[in-house]
Amino acid sequence: MSKMAKIRGFVVALALVGSMAHAQTTDFWGTRLPDQPTQFIFGYGSLINTPSRDATAGKPVAAIPVRVSAAFGYVRSWSDRARSGFTALGLRRPFEGEAPMTINGVIYPVVGNDMSAFDEREKGYVRVEVPRALIEAVSWQPLPAQGTVWVYVPKAEGKAPGEGLPVPDARFPLVESYIDVVIEGGLEYGPEFAREIIETTRDWSPYWLNDRTLARRPWVFDKQFAMVDALLATSAPCFAQRAFSEDYATASAAIAKRKGNMCLREAHGR
Repeated sequence: MSKMAKIRGFVVALALVGSMAHAQTTDFWGTRLPDQPTQFIFGYGSLINTPSRDATAGKPVAAIPVRVSAAFGYVRSWSDRARSGFTALGLRRPFEGEAPMTINGVIYPVVGNDMSAFDEREKGYVRVEVPRALIEAVSWQPLPAQGTVWVYVPKAEGKAPGEGLPVPDARFPLVESYIDVVIEGGLEYGPEFAREIIETTRDWSPYWLNDRTLARRPWVFDKQFAMVDALLATSAPCFAQRAFSEDYATASAAIAKRKGNMCLREAHGR
């Protein structure tokens, strides 16, 4: 065999090897990235809010908007008393004659599948698994293909999760700073998503403290205050009785004197 023929044969062989290697390494269809999360949390209150959620995770955590079916058997309500002295959102079982409701919120993965940071944040709540069949995506983003979804439910001592929970009162009122976090989280997905949060939350209370920073000039620190207030004014029971800090003691005493926790529609919200 001539030297030129040998060179040609060598070139052809290299081409064949190269084409085979190329064919073996370019088709990645169906291959998933490694270390995909398997643990997810359904957030229905302050965890909807991205900065609030990221602060606990210690890094940015993407979320998708979803809705949990009424068949899950719970109601979102003002039913968890924070140790610092306000009432936060929780899930409770329906009262007698009351139907469960759909609950919108977000699903997000737990970094490294380590739940400890969120468990610490949600002390006083217990984790309950949400059946995947009872969750629907509400945007173009689909649900995770696999994994377990958890939700935090308040637990009173000696009671099952979501049972025997308190309602807001003068010592544990609704506070606007917390409500702002929740509603501004909802606004990340649009005003209708935020409105749905309000309309599918029960146990709104006239014990409602406007504790915003510079509450009489809220635009200084919160550029979304007007949108939040507009949504609350049209959808939240008791908004008309929200009181500034300096008026709260008198307002709460008047509520107690009436011996009722009902909203006064004729009052003026602040």
